[in-house]
Amino acid sequence: MSEYWKILIKYFWWVSEALGIRWAPRHVPGSRRLQTLAAAGWIGVVLFGELVCIFLYFKLLYSSLWWLALLYAVWMLNDVQICHKGGRRFEWVRSWSWWQYYRDYFPLKLVKSDDCGDLDPNKNYLFACFPHGVVCAGAFGAFATNALGFRELFPGMKSYMITLGGHFVVPFFRDFIMALGGNAASRESLLELLDGRRRRGSCVALIVGGAAEALDAHPGEYKILISRRKGFIRVAMKAGAPLVPVFSFGEPDVFRPVYNPDNSFLRKFQEKFRQVTGISPILPLGRGIFQYSFGLLPLRKSVTTVVGAPMEVVRNADPTDEEVNAVHAEFTKRLTQLFENEKSKYLKNHQDIHLILT
Repeated sequence: MSEYWKILIKYFWWVSEALGIRWAPRHVPGSRRLQTLAAAGWIGVVLFGELVCIFLYFKLLYSSLWWLALLYAVWMLNDVQICHKGGRRFEWVRSWSWWQYYRDYFPLKLVKSDDCGDLDPNKNYLFACFPHGVVCAGAFGAFATNALGFRELFPGMKSYMITLGGHFVVPFFRDFIMALGGNAASRESLLELLDGRRRRGSCVALIVGGAAEALDAHPGEYKILISRRKGFIRVAMKAGAPLVPVFSFGEPDVFRPVYNPDNSFLRKFQEKFRQVTGISPILPLGRGIFQYSFGLLPLRKSVTTVVGAPMEVVRNADPTDEEVNAVHAEFTKRLTQLFENEKSKYLKNHQDIHLILT
């Protein structure tokens, strides 16, 4: 190696140390490299998947195969309501090896609480999941893929992931998330999946806090939005579906978002943007592919999704506000108990970590 390159490398490392950049070691097992690639692909789909699909669609439209784009558009317009009617899942897509490497990157785990027991395949369940985190890494792995062993943990059951309805009007992207078991976040969609007369054995995973809760995702903090969220209670009562509290321990530690306290300019901008688009504008600060200091990749932090005991709900086609409030209070109590009972197993310094309900 020439003297020039030695000086250049020495200068490069000096700059890296001055900036606090921690580079990944050169000798990394192949399995870990595949895990990093899987996580990079996942966050790439989350952040840029829709833009890429829109770009590809217009590339197809303005090519010699324009007629295929038109045929797809006609078919999609006739198929647009399927995301409210149970979707179109493919077990093959949910079982890709990609998701196994994605699982092992963090790693992600799915477990049952001691009092959960087995679920009845003749019933449908509404899984109320907390917290949202920045991108729902734990809930996605647990309920949108087969990598975490959902089918073995709950024999005879099928999991469905609920997400924003706007995702299902994006060409190609809609087909991908439906293949994973995705359905639109609408009352019609939830009631369809929970309708015991049409289907059995459905576990409908709903991130109750949604995009609004994502704004409070900070490492080591468990602040969830539930006090004002009662629509999922009303849906469960209308369907007579048991409510299941689900908590992902470690979810807030996957990224390090910019600090955005209440009433700050950044928080006001984020709230306004969310109200207009339904999406929280959060920069998911994590690590890079070749260094650990900054980037868009999630951090290698363990996330364990714990499924609590089902709470039976009496069918009520037209519940009053008082009846909804009573069920909501009982569910909130059970969710808090689940957090307190399980946190010592999965959180360091658990004595100093408390669940904040907003």
